[in-house]
Amino acid sequence: MKPLSDVALSVLDLSPIPSGADARTALRGSVELARHAERLGYRRFWVAEHHNMPGVASSATTVLMSHVAAATETIRVGSGGIMLPNHAPLVVAEQFGMLEAFHPGRIDLGIGRAPGTDQRTALALRRSPQALGADDFPQQLTELMGYFDGEGAVRAVPRYKPPVWLLGSSGFSARLAGSLGLPFAFAHHFSARNTIPAVELYRESFQPSEALSEPYVMLGAAVICADTDEQARWLAGPSGLQFLQLRRGNPIPLPSPEEAAEYPYSDIDRHFVDERLGTTIHGSPSTVRKGLETLVADTGADEIMITTMVHGEADRLRSYELVAGLARD
Repeated sequence: MKPLSDVALSVLDLSPIPSGADARTALRGSVELARHAERLGYRRFWVAEHHNMPGVASSATTVLMSHVAAATETIRVGSGGIMLPNHAPLVVAEQFGMLEAFHPGRIDLGIGRAPGTDQRTALALRRSPQALGADDFPQQLTELMGYFDGEGAVRAVPRYKPPVWLLGSSGFSARLAGSLGLPFAFAHHFSARNTIPAVELYRESFQPSEALSEPYVMLGAAVICADTDEQARWLAGPSGLQFLQLRRGNPIPLPSPEEAAEYPYSDIDRHFVDERLGTTIHGSPSTVRKGLETLVADTGADEIMITTMVHGEADRLRSYELVAGLARD
């Protein structure tokens, strides 16, 4: 079994907006978390693309990336990811070429095909009902790569190509990433049941490429680490309630632990939240170590990208600090 010390650790940040705070607070927290992660030795700091969510401030992904990259020195900064159907491929190529120009060797372009939002907001982003499907994603990806590679009459300027990753939560992106010989990032944190089949499909489909000679798997995992199991479970309550409300079509800022504890859950609500938190690795350092080691043993992951959704900024920084300590032990 691969020891945890041999697995790279990275950070996925959604720039969560806590109840009682605002987006400015969340964005400042993202920059501070990136600095903290760099000091702790995390490999990457990726930011997600979401829209029309009052609890998530990372809507303009490349803008946030530029601030994070400027505020750090060594950690890789990337998108987890850019939802390509929301954007013109040429614009993505130009933006990431410019980021790579400013921060050479430190930028990652993670690409997904989901909208990162509801259908109404996706329509506002894409401007056409015909563009709402994801069936033409491979064609959009080919177009994007062509701008980077300088093929055709239209080229991205500046034309600097960062490493490209494919993101996914199903077999579609796993197979595509494998066939193109690209590194694959799987969203285990919200599609845990599909993790092992998708990882196996990626490895079976893998064809060596100029980018990669052998498969490389990174798993996104929701992790909350605290001094005790009880404290971690208390801190995890808000993410469960936030996800419950999202599934109801009522997205909210990230509640406090007290708000989560006082919410009048029905039995069905409780079951949903417990099931959701069952896919989160939360607990004391020893409990989190076991959870991460099991995930690595089951999947053979090369890298774990940790997302920690807790209400208090100090608790979030502490969680990442404790997890980084596990990799050094």
